[in-house]
Amino acid sequence: MIKKNIRALFLDLGGTFRIVTPDEKYTDAAKRLIAELVGTDMEPRAYYDFIMERYEGYRAWALKYMCEAPEDMLWTRWLAPEYDHKRLAKHAVELTYALRRAKGRRVVVEGGVDTLKTLVARGYKVGIISDLIGTVEIDEWLDEEKLRPYFCTVQQSSVTLLRKPHPAIYLLALREAGVRPEESVFVGDNLERDIIGAKATGFGATIAVDYPDAAPLKLTPENRPDGIIRSFGELLAAFPGAPEMN
Repeated sequence: MIKKNIRALFLDLGGTFRIVTPDEKYTDAAKRLIAELVGTDMEPRAYYDFIMERYEGYRAWALKYMCEAPEDMLWTRWLAPEYDHKRLAKHAVELTYALRRAKGRRVVVEGGVDTLKTLVARGYKVGIISDLIGTVEIDEWLDEEKLRPYFCTVQQSSVTLLRKPHPAIYLLALREAGVRPEESVFVGDNLERDIIGAKATGFGATIAVDYPDAAPLKLTPENRPDGIIRSFGELLAAFPGAPEMN
C-alpha cells in the first residue's frame, strides 16, 4: 500500500529508467577502443570477453563491500593489471565509458520521459540513485537529453564510491533533495539491492519494476516491495499529486 504523504521518488537507472538495446556496430566500436587504449594485441572481441571474466571478480568485491572503486584502480588492479599502469590511469575514464558502451546502447524506457515530466509537474521531487561504473556517462546523458532540470539529485556509486544497498548512498540523495525517508519512494528493478537498501533506509514505500523482457522477480519476505509495475508509466496512477498540490 503506497502512503499518501509521498513527496519524492528516487529512481534506479539501469533496468528501471534506462534499458540496453543491441547495436553491434556500436558495441564493436567500443571494444576496439578498449583494446587500443589498453595497448593489447588481442582481437578486440576476444579481449573484451577476457576482461569481462575479470570484471566478475571485481563485481563480487564491489557487492560484498557495497562500494565502487575509482576508475584508475578498476583497470590497474582488476581488469588489466599486466599493462602499463600510467597508460591505464591516463585513459581510465575513457576506458570505463567504452566498457559500458560495449554492452549496448542505453535508451530511456518507453514513456519514461513523459512520466518523469508529469511527476515533476505534479509537484514531486525526483532523484536518481544508481550503481554504475564510470563518472562521465550520466552527466553526458542528462545534458544531451536535456533531463537534468527534472532531477533534484543524482547520486552515482562511481562518484560517491558507495553502492546499494548501503543506506549511505540513499541518505546522501535524501539530504540533497531535502526530504525525509518516510515521505519518499524508491523505484528499482533489483530486489536485493534497490528494494532492500531503500527499506533499510526507512523509505515510506518501495516499487519494483517487472518489465516483460526482464527476468522474473524472486520475491522473499525481506525484499518484497510495496508495489510492482509492468511499465514505467504506471507510476502516474499511483502518484496523482504531491501533498502540497492536493
